[in-house]
Amino acid sequence: MKFEKLVPSVFYKNIQDSHKLFVDCLEFSIIVDESGAPYPFYVIEKDGLGLLIYQNAEYAEKEKPELRLVTKNIEEVYEKVAATHPELLHPNLKKVTLREWGAKEFAILDGQVGIRFQQW
Repeated sequence: MKFEKLVPSVFYKNIQDSHKLFVDCLEFSIIVDESGAPYPFYVIEKDGLGLLIYQNAEYAEKEKPELRLVTKNIEEVYEKVAATHPELLHPNLKKVTLREWGAKEFAILDGQVGIRFQQW
C-alpha cells in the first residue's frame, strides 16, 4: 500500500478567517476556491502538504484542531512568523522552546485552529 499525501479537513465558522493563518502567514496557495458554493470550501497546498478548509459553523464550534508542522529549521520559521504575524503566536508557546521530549517547538493560534511547529 502506498499513499501520496494526507489531507486533513479543517472547519471555520467563516471561511475567510482561514486566510490570515494559512495564506497570509504560512503562504499556502488556494488550489480550489469554492468559497461561493452552497457548502464553501478551499483546497490549499504548500510544499507537498494539503488541507481542505470548510465553512461550517457547527463543526468549527465542536472541533478545535491542532496541527503539527515538522521542519528542519524552526528558527527560520519562527523569525518569519514573529516578524509578520506576531499576534498569532500562542501565549503558552510563543518562543522556540526545547521541550523535555527533545523537540524544539513554538505555536500559533488564530482562535479556531492551533499549529505547533516542531523540529526534532
